[in-house]
Parts: sequence; structure tokens; C-alpha cells
Amino acid sequence: MATEEGIVIQINAGNALVKTTKTSACKGCAAQSSCNAMGGGKEMQVEAINTMGAKIGQNVVIGFETGPLLKATFMLYMLPIIVLLIGAFTGQKLGLIYNLDPSVCSAFVGFLFFSIAILFVRIKGNKMAKKDEYKPRIIRII
Repeated sequence: MATEEGIVIQINAGNALVKTTKTSACKGCAAQSSCNAMGGGKEMQVEAINTMGAKIGQNVVIGFETGPLLKATFMLYMLPIIVLLIGAFTGQKLGLIYNLDPSVCSAFVGFLFFSIAILFVRIKGNKMAKKDEYKPRIIRII
């Protein structure tokens, strides 16, 4: 589980807005979209599920489950590349079957498959963002 410390600055219907400090781990985090940079500085605001009943001004530890985080990362980075390669291979075979330039068909079908994969990732990502397992949660009050 990835953890980070912060201060609760706002409470909203079972969620808490937590102010944290950016670390080097933030650059590669798949959950960046749930964080809001405050003016591009070192401070960030993260909306976390308030499972511990934290109150405004309390120092807390928020955590991200690594399983769902790895799943989201795979879907975001690897799936489009794999689908692109499958599309390129399929396009090359179709070009040979239909007596067309295999390179052009490979590029066209590969990018077509890639575009479809990006659309799929976007739709699936929006659905995943609504699930609690993909959101950070307050795991401890300090």
C-alpha cells in the first residue's frame, strides 16, 4: 500500500480533502487525476474517503491499494500498446490477403485499433474512477 501524510482541510459527504506535499513518487502515479496541484507548487489536494472520521485540521495518513493501482496502470499504459501491435499484425495479414500494401494496411489498422483502445481506456477509466477501490482513503489519524 502506498501511503502519504497530510492535513484535512475540508469534509464533504464521507470524503475529506487532504492537503499533502508532492513527492517524487507523484510523477509516476496513476492516480494523479484524483489529485489537484495547487498552483504548480509542492502542495497538493487529494480527495480521500474518510473511513476514520477525521476532522478538519487533523494530520492523517492516506493510502492507495497497490492491486487496483497496478490494474489501472496496466490498462493505461500496456493495453493500448498491445492492441496497437495486434492491429498492426492484423493489418499486415489483411494487406497480403487483399493484395494491398502490407505496410500501409499495417499502419492504418494498427492506429485504428490503438484509437479504439484509447477510447475504451477513457470510458473504462471514467467508470473505474467512480469505484471506491480506486480512490485513496484515510487509514490513520496521527
